[in-house]
Amino acid sequence: MYIIDSHIHLYLDEFSNDREKLIKNAENENIKKFLLPNIDLDSVEKMINLCKEHPKKCYPMLGLHPCYVDNNYEKKLSILENYLNTTKFIAIGEIGIDLHWDKTYLNEQKKAFKTQISWAKKYHLPVVIHCRNSFEEIYKILKEESDENLSGVLHCFGGNIDQARKLIDLNFFLGIGGVVTYKNSDLKSVLQQIPINKILIETDAPYLSPSPCRGKRNEPEFIKHTAQKICEIKNISMQELTNQLYKNTKSLFFNQNYLI
Repeated sequence: MYIIDSHIHLYLDEFSNDREKLIKNAENENIKKFLLPNIDLDSVEKMINLCKEHPKKCYPMLGLHPCYVDNNYEKKLSILENYLNTTKFIAIGEIGIDLHWDKTYLNEQKKAFKTQISWAKKYHLPVVIHCRNSFEEIYKILKEESDENLSGVLHCFGGNIDQARKLIDLNFFLGIGGVVTYKNSDLKSVLQQIPINKILIETDAPYLSPSPCRGKRNEPEFIKHTAQKICEIKNISMQELTNQLYKNTKSLFFNQNYLI
């Protein structure tokens, strides 16, 4: 087996005291690679440095998380975009729209989202999308921007089957994380109705720990609980699942521009 965590914030301070131990523990569980989404200006250097310390194991993305979009977003994007000329990234992310906490900067979030989609097209990279209480807003923009140069994943997917099918029709993957293990999660019925060649697996660590670790800091090796739940839902073996997930992740993030 060979598992790639398609979305994990390993560079955050929550892992400062035991990061190397956690990476080693994950390797012992056949979790071989970690795809790191950026959040803001403060996180980008920490993320890049971690990837330099662990080449062929940690891979960086570049993006401005919607919760960090404000009146100063254009300056932030301008600074971030410069990194695209000096560093190799596997994706533009994590980007999107978040209306859970605050709707004050909705227009700015939309503009930042569109700008970063344009980066993805220009540099032939997929997008990694954060969507919280904002599916219709995000889908409208994706529909408008959809063409042969736009692909990606909606990370931590928590929508219904209609939303899942809409994203798949736009050539997007669904990122499945620990939420699928929760007792009352509706994701189980969604997963039953979509093919495994359209999903990725992720932790979003240190957030959203799966059961039976819910309430604790999420850790890389906890991804095994999510994988086991998917196998149960789809009635397939762990080997079949991990083989397909590897193909899915490789096809989206690792192409002729960035080989695995």
